[in-house]
Amino acid sequence: MGKVWLVGAGPGDPDLITVKGLRALQEADVILYDRLINEELLRQAKKGAELIFCGKQPKHHHLQQETIHHLLVLHAKKGKKVTRLKGGDPFVFGRGGEEAEFLAKHHIPFEIVPGITSGIAASAYAGIPVTHRDHSASFAIVTGHRQEGEQEELKWSALAKGIDTLAIYMGVKNLPYIQEQLLSNGKSTDTPAALIHWGTTTIQRTVIGTLGTIHEVAQKAEMTNPSMIIIGDVVKLREKIQWFQEFDNTSGSLGAVQ
Repeated sequence: MGKVWLVGAGPGDPDLITVKGLRALQEADVILYDRLINEELLRQAKKGAELIFCGKQPKHHHLQQETIHHLLVLHAKKGKKVTRLKGGDPFVFGRGGEEAEFLAKHHIPFEIVPGITSGIAASAYAGIPVTHRDHSASFAIVTGHRQEGEQEELKWSALAKGIDTLAIYMGVKNLPYIQEQLLSNGKSTDTPAALIHWGTTTIQRTVIGTLGTIHEVAQKAEMTNPSMIIIGDVVKLREKIQWFQEFDNTSGSLGAVQ
């Protein structure tokens, strides 16, 4: 019997993978990897390792999740060391929990190797701390996918009134809806907001606005996924502690994007 490692590759900068994650990558016989991982990491694979692309794009999945489940089991039962390489952290909107459940159901040994998630990493590279003694004592990691129903309304009410900093994943397409929900539930229109595109990579771009203007700002800057949305007073700190050189697509060079 082989074994499966569910590994978080981090948010984009290949240097942000953990030591344990890198070791699992280097020792794997089979690597199943996602679309958003930095493919420079695949150079760490040993000679002869089998690489299987599992990337998912909106409305197009290269491999269905059920197929990925069965591939993990199939290769492990052949006695292989299998690394499932996932962007960010495997348990933060990465379906790692579902994969772990399937492995457990089929009695496949596995380990979880946490990774740095983009909610904290992209914001850090943009000069925005998700917590700060003077500005934020709480933050929430939120999916931006739209869902209808009473529970959805209750969720946005709690987020608007009870959380200082919101880190919203996969929310660019639904940004008007996110604005509407937060504003209608009491969040101030002047609350600072940021969008960070391809955070921690050489093509990172950040735009700044307020909860009332961020959709317009994002449209003007042609911001698309993958982007993190950060909402809260901590966004104001970017003016003081921005440290990472970003890509300015208006000039094709590195520089601050405000």
